[in-house]
Amino acid sequence: MARSKKKKNSDINWKEVAKTILISRAMDEKEENDLVPAKKVLYQFSARGHELAQVLLGNRLTHPKDSASAYYRSRPLMLSLGLDPVDALAGPMGKSGGYSDGRDIGVVCNLVGKNGATVLPMAGDVGSQYTPGVGWAQAVEYRRKVLEESEYDSAISVIFGGDGSVATNGFWSALTMATTLSLPVLFFIEDNGYGISVESHLQTPGSNIANNLRSFKNLKIYDGDGTVPEETSELIDQSVEYVRNRKGPALIRVTVPRLNGHSYQDNQSYKDEKLLKEEQKNDPLKKLKKFMISSHISEKEWEKLETECRDLVEKAAEEALSRPEPDTDKITKYTFTETDDKGVPEIQKVGGLAAEGYEPPESSDDPKPEKQRINIVEAIRRTLDVELSLNDRVLVFGEDVGEKGGVHAATIDLQSKYGKERVFDTSLSEEGIIGRAVGLAYAGLMPVSEIQFRKYADPATEQLKNCGTIRWRTANKFAAPMVVRMPGGFAKCGDPWHSESNEVFFAHIIGWQVAYPSNAEDTVGLLRSAMRSNNPTIFFEHRNMLDAKYARKPYPGDDFIVPFGKAKTLRSGEEISVITWGAMCERCEEAAEKTGVDAEIIDLRTISPWDKDAVFESVKKTNRCLIVHEDNRTAGFGAEISASITESLFTYLDAPVERLTMPDIPMPYNVGLMNSVLPGTEQIEELLLRTTNF
Repeated sequence: MARSKKKKNSDINWKEVAKTILISRAMDEKEENDLVPAKKVLYQFSARGHELAQVLLGNRLTHPKDSASAYYRSRPLMLSLGLDPVDALAGPMGKSGGYSDGRDIGVVCNLVGKNGATVLPMAGDVGSQYTPGVGWAQAVEYRRKVLEESEYDSAISVIFGGDGSVATNGFWSALTMATTLSLPVLFFIEDNGYGISVESHLQTPGSNIANNLRSFKNLKIYDGDGTVPEETSELIDQSVEYVRNRKGPALIRVTVPRLNGHSYQDNQSYKDEKLLKEEQKNDPLKKLKKFMISSHISEKEWEKLETECRDLVEKAAEEALSRPEPDTDKITKYTFTETDDKGVPEIQKVGGLAAEGYEPPESSDDPKPEKQRINIVEAIRRTLDVELSLNDRVLVFGEDVGEKGGVHAATIDLQSKYGKERVFDTSLSEEGIIGRAVGLAYAGLMPVSEIQFRKYADPATEQLKNCGTIRWRTANKFAAPMVVRMPGGFAKCGDPWHSESNEVFFAHIIGWQVAYPSNAEDTVGLLRSAMRSNNPTIFFEHRNMLDAKYARKPYPGDDFIVPFGKAKTLRSGEEISVITWGAMCERCEEAAEKTGVDAEIIDLRTISPWDKDAVFESVKKTNRCLIVHEDNRTAGFGAEISASITESLFTYLDAPVERLTMPDIPMPYNVGLMNSVLPGTEQIEELLLRTTNF
């Protein structure tokens, strides 16, 4: 069993600890006194006062499968884990290279682990680091226990956060997951008493999250001073070993001073002079110096070390400043998986199946239909079943997907067949479902999560948006390919909570593929394609089509896929192009049949990417276009299609591009009201006739 050696205080290389802290402190001083005033650094977040505890903990994260989920004040940790000082300074300068190639704020870091912890891509929003860190921990246990990969033995996930972040949804969701599943997670809370200017008693009752959680079942609590070298070291030793020994998750709170403002622009005018003096007196670097000189180093040697670290930082700053600016020609790269000039995929270093060399089975876009027709629910269930059987890294989860089989019955019997480790229920937190999926994906698994209804995804918006930009933000170092299944749209009735479509929202979230099948065959092909993709996918399942007669098709085979961005022509025609998707496909076909209009009907099938070539080719032929969708009119995806046609094909058009959509209101509950606002067959007929006769 691979295990990290327990480091007692006597085993710690205190000179290296001091060197890392002095480098971090010198970097803060260089930025604050030189680079920010000169406008070479535009965002600066000082770590003064937080360094000792971070560096001591970083020195314990030596297992190659450890992860650290950090935040914007974590540069001392990054340095302790091997971040190059030049990269550490070049990042805030926005220079090329480093951890984002100038794409992200300089303190929003990441680090591909080599001989120690992988630092998961940070985010600029507070609390979003928690649930991905728990997802990594669950993946560690899955790979250790189920896949029997011994290299994951003793690995842990450490999540860093400030005292302000303990008020966030992400913190509490992560805490629930870690404790209910007994995961190897260490929550590391650096309490400096302030969230920008808000005092900690307004973040958590009594100002101490450790005290508040002492009654939490299955959570070991540690609490102490993060400025005293030996005490801090002992506290960190105990908490790390507790989690490594698989006794359960733990939380450690260390009190630290924030010796500078929240950021460079923050002058801390909300603190009185007495408090400012007390914080300076409590500087961990001063205590470390006193500790070192008393037993490890002479004062002259300490002064020499200070000089060496300042010189190192000055040299690193010069080298960072001399780096070229990022290449503007490459700024649009890595929204999705890219291929090089020879067509070879440029695979990220961390995250997803492809990064670990997994190659999916052979597939085909040529269906081999069985005789019996199936509905969309069975298409989903059968595709999940096949992919679970073929790939032991696929995990299916969400609220009620286990024994119940899902609220839409799409996962019936999958848990009994594949076990609770692979098909499992989650707590009622969409933030937790998606954040967990991100962490699982980072660790080389393929998460397939279910959000029960489109509207319920709203609490997960932060995680969804961050997930989509991971590849771009890290310049293709990290990615989190996954599938998020999401039923939506009208059914036997409507309502504002279960019947929302709003797929355009996800088309606008950078980095996500968006599928919206209209029938069982395409459901199989698109879902399988998504589960084998190196990009994250939103998979819409229209509620009214789940068991609709129109949507029933023969099962197309276990190797059938539908490529993303490839539309299907449902009906060829010469008079008008009708562009649609989802439940509107059936209504458009009915309308064309009733009117006798020679309409060419195109089912986009995916709206990110969308098949612009197929649409343009059709419009060039018919010279007229009608776009029909269920989503609201203003800024619906039809507006994007219409604008693209108008921009590129204006001279081909014999009539204005028409749109038929829901009005800009929520979906009503009453059936009559619902039918009055949904695009109906009669309305489509009217527009077909009007546009062709224009």
